[in-house]
Amino acid sequence: MKTSTMRVAAMSAAVAVVAAGCGGGAEGPKATKISFLTHWGPDQVKALEATAQAFEKQNPGITVDIRAVPFGNLLSTLRTQGASPNGPTIASIYDLWLPELVRDGLAGDMPADAAADLAANWPKNLVEGVTKQGGPRGYPNEVDLYALNYNKKLLKEAGVAAPPKTWAELEEAAAKLSKDGRQGFGVITSWPAGVVHPWLSLVNSNGGRLLDGAVPKLDDPKTVAAAQLYARLVKSGATQAKMSNANANTTGPYLDNFVNGRTGMIIMANWWQGALKEAMGERYQDVGVAPVPVGPDGGGSASVSYSWLTIVNGKADQAKQQAAWKFLTYLNGKDSGKNGSSAMGDILTSMGILPSRAGDLKAHQAELSDPFLSVYVAELANAVPFPAVLGGEAMSQAVQKHVENVVFGKETPEAAMGAAQREVADILTKAGA
Repeated sequence: MKTSTMRVAAMSAAVAVVAAGCGGGAEGPKATKISFLTHWGPDQVKALEATAQAFEKQNPGITVDIRAVPFGNLLSTLRTQGASPNGPTIASIYDLWLPELVRDGLAGDMPADAAADLAANWPKNLVEGVTKQGGPRGYPNEVDLYALNYNKKLLKEAGVAAPPKTWAELEEAAAKLSKDGRQGFGVITSWPAGVVHPWLSLVNSNGGRLLDGAVPKLDDPKTVAAAQLYARLVKSGATQAKMSNANANTTGPYLDNFVNGRTGMIIMANWWQGALKEAMGERYQDVGVAPVPVGPDGGGSASVSYSWLTIVNGKADQAKQQAAWKFLTYLNGKDSGKNGSSAMGDILTSMGILPSRAGDLKAHQAELSDPFLSVYVAELANAVPFPAVLGGEAMSQAVQKHVENVVFGKETPEAAMGAAQREVADILTKAGA
């Protein structure tokens, strides 16, 4: 009897300990566990985990689990697991995915305090880019935009005194650079964003736009003019289609041709600085950067921009959503990083990536004053976000096809843009944009 009583007492004590550890009863608040889905590599995951640990110390009862998957699995993981109780609470996403995630309830509403923080500390154009169905949906982090990259040594040898500021100057410089198998101006094929974004940066810099709301403007004369520019460059030999192949992972022959001096000028994004440094070595000092040349109907350089953002899963329970927004506000706030930067800004800058928060740009001014990146930073306020609409991925692929047809001489600029206009209108109508 005594032994049995001791066993019961011991078991009761054990149950009490477990219950206390779980935060039950009146001993303390119930623990809330949230998860953060990212495609970052091991070093960045470690930095994110360190930030999560600092947050947890300040917010007892909330734990943050960092989950990393390859980029190719990021969207599918969010889609397949999002509605489950253990699905990701926070996800890092490409902004083109946002409209469909909002439609499907996987990108929740941003609470008022976080929305006020966003409006106060991020550029207006980026806030507009993450605003869908009447409200902002997440914090922008990485931002990418385009500029003219050129080989300073080749321009000097060709007698080009300065990088071109206008389309006319671009054509003139490209003609002078094109000799001995070299192309003056390189374009990308075989990669949707790589084809569309540089071309659309020229459209924007001519006063044109891809969309007006949900209405395509591909047959607008200001848009057609950019396709005509490509056609003229190809016809003159200043752009060679055979040197254009590229992909999102390596940028392929397109990178090789610029690195090895076979291409004089290109329009490319800030994120590829690391690849240029690695591939060119000491010759990287020959790389110059300038704003995208302005077309005859343009009022100034206006690059395409696109961003990544962090969203909160709208299908998670309310306690998790509240904890997630609290963590994101901390992660993107001035107290989580060093010298006024957010922890997110510190992580992005460590990768050589341009952060988007105004305070992060200021805190990392020394790194971002690098001659390559400084032009991108200066042009950030003039950038036009790529339209993130329902059907956006299919829209981009349709435009890619017809721009490539111009480059390879399969369609005239006018026919290509007319066909693209009809196809994109149909895509957006079917998608419900």
